[in-house]
Amino acid sequence: MNSEWFQRVGSSVPRGFSRYFILDLLKEKNRTGKEIIDYAVEQSNGIWKPSPGLIYPLLGRLLDEGLIEESSDGKYQLTQKGTETAHDVDRVNDIVKKQLDVLFRLGNVGRFVAMDLLEKISSMGSVLSSNISQMTEEETAKYREFLENELKRIREQETKKPRRIKIE
Repeated sequence: MNSEWFQRVGSSVPRGFSRYFILDLLKEKNRTGKEIIDYAVEQSNGIWKPSPGLIYPLLGRLLDEGLIEESSDGKYQLTQKGTETAHDVDRVNDIVKKQLDVLFRLGNVGRFVAMDLLEKISSMGSVLSSNISQMTEEETAKYREFLENELKRIREQETKKPRRIKIE
């Protein structure tokens, strides 16, 4: 799936993607910075080659934010906070995927709306990724509550019988 995505977008990796790529990757297993770079190149079929100048400063920021830690063997691993953040990102992704699925079913209008939504989500993700370490616990709790309410709303809509529009 990742390689298909990279083929569509080429080498333009969205701002903030590298951060979540690393968190998601470290959910699987602990890795060194070089292993993270090598995996990115492998998954993108060589289209995305993140430089050490991107990855290592980013790892430093993730360390400072308490999302990862470095083990004695030089590999990076998620902390409890990092694991929770990665799972929150997964939940947001699930919400977005469900909403986009509905929009794409609507045809061309849905695709237009979906692309607009993706642009807004990308902007929001960039802002959040830049500011999450500075958010207070209260702000983080409010954001989490908002996301959980949105997920609940989507689940409730999925269980409702779809309305059929009769066209004569």
